[in-house]
Amino acid sequence: MTGRSRSGKLYAAASFFAALIALGVGQAAVDRKAATQARAAVQAPRFEVDPFWPKPLPNHWLLGSTIGVSVDAQDHVWIIHRGAATLNPRTEMSAATDPPTAEACCRPAPPVLEFDPAGNLVGHWGGPGEGYEWPESNHGITVDYKGYVWIGGNGKTDAHVLKFTKEGKFLLQVGRRGKSGGSHDTVNFGRVAKIFVDPKTNEAYIADGYGNKRVAVIDADTGAFKRYWGAYGNKPDDTDLGPYDPDAPPAQQFRNPVHCAEVSNDGLVYVCDRVNDRIQVFKKDGTFVKEVFIARRTRGDGSVWDIAFSRDPQQRFLYVADGKNEKVYILDRESLQILTSFGDGGRQPGQFFAVHSIATDSKGNIYTTETYEGKRLQKFVYKGLAPVTKLDQGTPWPSRSGTP
Repeated sequence: MTGRSRSGKLYAAASFFAALIALGVGQAAVDRKAATQARAAVQAPRFEVDPFWPKPLPNHWLLGSTIGVSVDAQDHVWIIHRGAATLNPRTEMSAATDPPTAEACCRPAPPVLEFDPAGNLVGHWGGPGEGYEWPESNHGITVDYKGYVWIGGNGKTDAHVLKFTKEGKFLLQVGRRGKSGGSHDTVNFGRVAKIFVDPKTNEAYIADGYGNKRVAVIDADTGAFKRYWGAYGNKPDDTDLGPYDPDAPPAQQFRNPVHCAEVSNDGLVYVCDRVNDRIQVFKKDGTFVKEVFIARRTRGDGSVWDIAFSRDPQQRFLYVADGKNEKVYILDRESLQILTSFGDGGRQPGQFFAVHSIATDSKGNIYTTETYEGKRLQKFVYKGLAPVTKLDQGTPWPSRSGTP
């Protein structure tokens, strides 16, 4: 073979491979464009953080780990936090020590705080009182359809839930501190995370919880137990499952904590199986319907901390708070497909440090609270539906013009 022939063949081969590479690059570009167009064809709610909400607290009050949020029928926002138990007495409660070591900063705010839609503090109460056992470690707050306030507790001895009026008058205690008998106890609970009251049946769904591994349902007036179930509708089993392994087959029981149990308008129960990184969906009788995994490789605290529904009648969207990955996912509720997300780890407005609880108001705005060292409440303003252009939107900072 002559040198010219070899050169020709080498040139042809090089041209062939170059063409293949060009085709590959071109196809990749086409695929990316198609994926972008497909995402843009999907509409999802858009939010911007309101860095001026709520207004400053009076009396040099400071929030501790903030572990519950609920919105009532008047769009008043209710939170519960752990105050002195989670504030540093040397650096965060100097004005509350005996004697005070500083004049101004700071004092723990009362456990239950109520804000009006403008962000003004309009009510506060909570703590030990006559006739009931305040939780060792309060956890979760819900204002039900009748305007009653429910509180759980996830302290080591907490085996009960409490019900109050909006003014803080005690109404009902179900379960007794230190009396938990496990996930088959029909009198007490096991370190409750959260309560939801179904307006159609007047039943309270208990995410039970940090000790037990079940959803329990009681009569919201009397506290009488009605039914309970575990993962996949199975009979609950309190055996320690060990650490979560994302590569193992799905666990047939909930892991602790069972962190929420919310009922949709169409009668489905959405359960936060937090450390198992999944939402399980049931009928009201405990019949398993389906599940979805969220950030399935998340270990430790898990990814599914709390959920809230969009406020349209069909509740088209599901909002999921992920306190480990520090974001809020927006899902299509019917398909349980993640459409997009917002948030990032950090302490600036629109960022999160252990986003724990989530709720929506009648206008579609989202409210979140943060536990651990996050210790705050944030508002995210609903800006309408928009094409999904990013799967992760990052910090939803307001645009200067007020438009996208």
